[in-house]
Amino acid sequence: MPHTTAVPMTPTMSLNQKTSRPGLRPAALAVLGGLLLCAGWMPWPTALTVPLLFVAWVPYLLMERRLTAQGARKGRVFAHTYLLLLLWNALTTWWVSYASLPAGIAAVVLNALLMCLPLMAFRQTHKRLGYRWGYALLPVYWIAFEQLHLHWDITWPWLTLGNGFAAAPGWVQWYEYTGFLGGSVWVWAVNLLVFRAWYGRGGVAPWTFESPARWRWAAPVLAVAVPLFVSSIIGRNYQEKGPTAEVVVVQPNFDPYVEKFEGGPKFIPYDEQLTRFLALSEQKLTPETRLVIWPETALEEPYWENTLESNPKIRRIREWLGRHPGVALLTGITTLGSYPNKEAASETARYRDDLGYYDFFNSGAYFADASARVVIYHKSRLVPGVEKVPPLLVSLVSHIDLGGTVGSVGSQTERTVYPAPANAPALRVAPIICYESIYGDFVGEYARNGATLLGLPTNDAWWHDSPGYRQLLSYGQLRCIETRRDLARSANTGFTGFINQKGEITQREPAWIPTASRATVHLNDEVTFYARHGELIGRGAQLLAVLGLLVAAVLGFTRKRAVVG
Repeated sequence: MPHTTAVPMTPTMSLNQKTSRPGLRPAALAVLGGLLLCAGWMPWPTALTVPLLFVAWVPYLLMERRLTAQGARKGRVFAHTYLLLLLWNALTTWWVSYASLPAGIAAVVLNALLMCLPLMAFRQTHKRLGYRWGYALLPVYWIAFEQLHLHWDITWPWLTLGNGFAAAPGWVQWYEYTGFLGGSVWVWAVNLLVFRAWYGRGGVAPWTFESPARWRWAAPVLAVAVPLFVSSIIGRNYQEKGPTAEVVVVQPNFDPYVEKFEGGPKFIPYDEQLTRFLALSEQKLTPETRLVIWPETALEEPYWENTLESNPKIRRIREWLGRHPGVALLTGITTLGSYPNKEAASETARYRDDLGYYDFFNSGAYFADASARVVIYHKSRLVPGVEKVPPLLVSLVSHIDLGGTVGSVGSQTERTVYPAPANAPALRVAPIICYESIYGDFVGEYARNGATLLGLPTNDAWWHDSPGYRQLLSYGQLRCIETRRDLARSANTGFTGFINQKGEITQREPAWIPTASRATVHLNDEVTFYARHGELIGRGAQLLAVLGLLVAAVLGFTRKRAVVG
């Protein structure tokens, strides 16, 4: 047999040489990366798995470098990248399929495809500018994509990397300065430092395995430890701010597939639904109660806004408030708004011969007392494919049941903060309806507009007993840190309760039972740096991403011409 000699690892061995040695195959690395990225979105969110996010991108970085060293075609690199992202999406958001199997498949397949964009931009950059610039711009491209995903028509920022720390709010108390995109920066920074410490500096000036381990790992250890230390200092020193008020939140527990909506096999008449709301509210009221919150679409049958006061159920609510002076009510409601003609109608307006032009709204209604004018807020961040459908996709989804009203519903551009009742001048509520609580900068606008309390009416039961409503609950913890506002959460069913200004869940009722909860909340009127300035990180990343792509394109073209010449 021929004699073989192992090649020793030398101080000058480059990353290309290291990653080309035998090890996990690219497909196995893709699977490993997809599994690790799920760490922040476990079925039952827990801080125990969150540290895995700090190494979750290392398999991708190694896989990409290994495929490049092997001279793999771009189609093969894309396929492995897509496998990783598809697995991550499937394992974390599969529960969307409870509402509709086609919608669940589309959410997983299309979102994974969109996530490939920043990683392909990274690949094109390092091919033209080298790995040093590629790795420097990789987090920039990713965060620029996350910023885009917060604002366009098919927005779905559920898997924004900074959301992965929702299960560990004590780690990210500095979100009041950076927002959740600061968490995305943290994840990428640590992953790149771990990759460099383990595998070298991208072949430019490689680390050696003979270097003292404490020096090789100093940078990633500090990158984890310093933000944790800063967060612990902020968290220990932070005190709840503002005067207090007593709030009641109600969870009626109507099954949206069977009981809640007309046409369901066990539909509960709307009058009986209202009776349950009033009874559950009554159980928790005290003379000190200043606000009651009912969940999203609590008042479901469409209410015309121009004739709202003549509706018997509205009159019934006013009579109930009259028996409880000093109590305000925030409730979810489905409303209709009419337009005199086509020219005055919005882009989302519908038309019927008997109704003319009108809009359908998922709204919040606020009764400051028994006689005050009802203030309506129209949900503005809409669920893509359910409440908001891009024009090109209308014909595609118009026949699909996606777990709600199909087609675009109306919205509004400004953030409405409900006025304070006379007996609680500091109580100014922000109506944040369900899906809107994913958006940090959006919620921050309420704080800038004077909100002192975050009110969250939601209906989590579309996704049954799945990770979906647990993840949504934990996202609310991040919004509290970013704005330093208490949050009062009323779910049709899911989780109903309260979160304080440090993002700690102070009270949570069990899911899937009719109940109500009462707590004293703080009403903070100070505006955090993040709430005041919004997504500075995201906007900055988009600017740098454009510049990086332009430089890569120009230098690539210049070098190609030089070679040809």
